[in-house]
Amino acid sequence: MAASKSARRWWLLLIPAALLLAAWQFGWLQLLTVANLKVQQQALNGWVSANSWLAAGVFFVVYVAGTAASLPGAAVMTLAGGALFGLVEGTLLVSFASAIGATGAFLISRYLFRDSLRKRYGKRLKGFDDGIARDGAFYLFSLRLVPAVPYVLVNLIAGLTSLGLFTFYWVSQLGMLPGTFAFVYAGTQLATVEKLSDVLSLRLIGAFVLLGLLPLLLRWIMRWIKRHRVYAGHRKPDTFDYNLIVIGAGSGGLVAAYLGNALKAKVALIERAAMGGDCLNTGCVPSKTLIRSARALADAENSAQFGIARMQATFEFAQVMQHVRDTVGRIAPHDSVERYRALGVDVMTGDARIVSPWEVEVDGRRLSARSLIVATGARPTVPSLPGVESIEVLTSDNVWQLRELPSRLVVLGGGPIGCELGQCFARFGSQVTIVEKYSRLLVHEDADAAAVVEDRLRAEGIVLATRHTALRVESLDGQSRLVCVIDGSEIALPFDRLLIALGRTPTIEGFGLRELGIEINPHNAVDADAAMRTNFPNILVCGDVTSRYQFTHVASEQGWHAAVNGLLTPWWSLRLSQKAIPWATFTSPELARVGLSEDEAREQDVAFEVSKFAFSDSDRAVTDAATEGFVKVLTVPGKDTLLGACIVGEHAGELLAEFVLAMRHGLGLGKVLSTIHIYPTLSEANKRVAGEFKRAHASQRLLGWAQQFHAWRRGG
Repeated sequence: MAASKSARRWWLLLIPAALLLAAWQFGWLQLLTVANLKVQQQALNGWVSANSWLAAGVFFVVYVAGTAASLPGAAVMTLAGGALFGLVEGTLLVSFASAIGATGAFLISRYLFRDSLRKRYGKRLKGFDDGIARDGAFYLFSLRLVPAVPYVLVNLIAGLTSLGLFTFYWVSQLGMLPGTFAFVYAGTQLATVEKLSDVLSLRLIGAFVLLGLLPLLLRWIMRWIKRHRVYAGHRKPDTFDYNLIVIGAGSGGLVAAYLGNALKAKVALIERAAMGGDCLNTGCVPSKTLIRSARALADAENSAQFGIARMQATFEFAQVMQHVRDTVGRIAPHDSVERYRALGVDVMTGDARIVSPWEVEVDGRRLSARSLIVATGARPTVPSLPGVESIEVLTSDNVWQLRELPSRLVVLGGGPIGCELGQCFARFGSQVTIVEKYSRLLVHEDADAAAVVEDRLRAEGIVLATRHTALRVESLDGQSRLVCVIDGSEIALPFDRLLIALGRTPTIEGFGLRELGIEINPHNAVDADAAMRTNFPNILVCGDVTSRYQFTHVASEQGWHAAVNGLLTPWWSLRLSQKAIPWATFTSPELARVGLSEDEAREQDVAFEVSKFAFSDSDRAVTDAATEGFVKVLTVPGKDTLLGACIVGEHAGELLAEFVLAMRHGLGLGKVLSTIHIYPTLSEANKRVAGEFKRAHASQRLLGWAQQFHAWRRGG
């Protein structure tokens, strides 16, 4: 395989060299001299002058036909139009020919190739459809003026949408005009070249500089137009009370306020509930504390695997929950009002409402800032099941108020929250049933990784009611039941408490977002670009209210970018990369991932190879009685470039960091393999999986030569 690739490279070098040698030998190169080309140009110009109407007609028809057929070469034809017909006539000819030709391609796409093109360009078409639905003709105009997609594809894809024919034509005519003018002008300057030294003329250099600067200039114009549209009807204050106003003191908001203050800006931070947001009060901190307590009980229960015949553990559930609250209290000062005020942040408690792009009302008081940051978080999703209003459901928000252990706990939702809390309560002694409508738990992870977690949950006595769809909550003889359907049959699951863990819904209501016109995406979250800007460039957003990655570490990173971009807008912005975003589910065993999973790679038609190492072959995992799980990496075929990594096992969240670093900075598995890892540690598994990759890609030819060499050295 390697030899055939090498041979192809040589042919790619030899063929052009042979053609160049033949051109020199037969004198073809002389035809490419400036003098000869000038003679050809003069002859063509003479014919055009003598047959001006015919020449213009032929040029127009050819341009229209080529554009309608989506053939390449429009740029060359436009330059030729300038060289042959001059600036004014050339611009008119090309402008109308390109718009009519584009409309022809639009019609061909719509009426002849709709099905095949939808299949081929489906992913791009979704974004185009969303843009047309959101901005209509203006979206097409922005693509024409500053092409984010090549013109040919715009013509074809637009034909698959509901865009009107006349709208497509006039937007194309107007939107392509600046680019047409620049290329025609460059063509007129190329026509003046008499000798090689003319290439360095100021006018010709200026023409090509204009072509290079045109996209930047047009992009600036489009931004100005968008700002003008979005801010229409709003009066910008002459002075501002603050540089930044941050709404929401969760992970993202706290980081944004802290960084803004560290950069010596005047910052206001507004929070209507508890400082620290979900992570401190109802999410990461309490859940991980509860998980640790539950794990201590599990270790005692399974002490025989450590050579200890029996360990007796006694506990009171209320005491465990008080321990959770105490832990939150010990961390709370890091996020407190007192700390942030001491740093210099103006912290306010109350309900904030955005009343203009630069102004926020807090309990009747109006404040202004050059930039606003929305960090309002998310709340647990509670479905509108019939009968659910008749009981007090548990969610990840209020489960921490429990002081009595439920005897029977039904968990609706087999995602990370449901699995983590379900396992905890089972270890404390609850009879736990996890209800999931899909055929397995943790559906966003690979099936082989999720299966390891499922096996442990079943081993600990948890009932996994997969393929169960919840229908209603009802009470029979004083007993609450969750009625589900599976394979067309109803089944009732009795419970003492029902924990709903169906994800989190962005908190977008009550802050004036919709009233102002801030765009909300189809996932009911605040829409934002990679710089964390909303459709109002000075209003930025971070955290669960915008991100599909609802994790504390992502919110913090977004808060950092929102603060920097909010302070430096409009002169400079920093875009957040989503190349290597990691996450973990903190069950026992843990499941952590970064990059693509196998399922995602297949869905996206991304070619990949898999390398895998089982913890059962790790010495440290054996000594810790933690041999469940594996390390799995996806790589580009034939290369050690990482596409994704998945770890399921003890401390998977800690072990994943090495692969996150490698992906973020473009380091391959070879770098991981060449790094010394301490023995005995679980992190050796990362090196071992890199070794599995290396072994699978070792050159058998080189190994054969090595074998012969060593045999020769032995004298055999």
